[in-house]
Amino acid sequence: METRLGKDIIMADPEVSTQSGGYDAELFVDTPDYDLICTICQGVLRQETCPCCRKPVNATLIFVMFKLSKSIGRMKIKCKNEIRGCAETFPLSEQYCHSMSCLYELIPCPYQGCRAQLLRRDLDTHARHCEHWRQPCHMGCGTILSHRTQAQHNCYKQLRQEYEVRQKNHRAIATALQRKMRRMQSTMAHMKRQIGLICESLEVMDDLHEAEEEEDLGESSGNSNETPSSNMGSC
Repeated sequence: METRLGKDIIMADPEVSTQSGGYDAELFVDTPDYDLICTICQGVLRQETCPCCRKPVNATLIFVMFKLSKSIGRMKIKCKNEIRGCAETFPLSEQYCHSMSCLYELIPCPYQGCRAQLLRRDLDTHARHCEHWRQPCHMGCGTILSHRTQAQHNCYKQLRQEYEVRQKNHRAIATALQRKMRRMQSTMAHMKRQIGLICESLEVMDDLHEAEEEEDLGESSGNSNETPSSNMGSC
């Protein structure tokens, strides 16, 4: 049997196990010991619960389960891709790592849009002909290339075109800024003229107001001079 502690040691691919949960005995290089075979699923023991009563493994047996798990993890198995040509054998605990690098592992094409399934060893060959192949230019210009455009791609020409496009955009931006500055300058000049006219109007109004005040003062002083003369005549 196997506990959760044992799972941390045996990193086995799910396909290694039988439908009932045990490790498929046919995958082991040497026939597993009879005592390691589950009487229910006929696979090498890996259950967290007793296959007979379905009760969890007693906590007092954890250490025993741990040692048993390590022993099973050291047993050598054949690659699940043996039918496709892989002749590698390795400890059960290394099965997951092997599957990540096995040349006979069936994997999907990594290029978006391609639905091909192929062996890992054939990936490079497939990539040379896959119509969905896309890669950035290895010279670093940033262009995404396909097989069709790769042969005609010229980094210098591409960079030259991008430079000319950017230069054209910069000129357009500079021209637009110049027009905006001229409009702003024209608006400011108009505002200055308006302010000047307002100031002139205020000065004229001030002059008129002062003149009116002077006239009022003159009339007041004239009236005050006439009053004593009239009083003397009556005497």
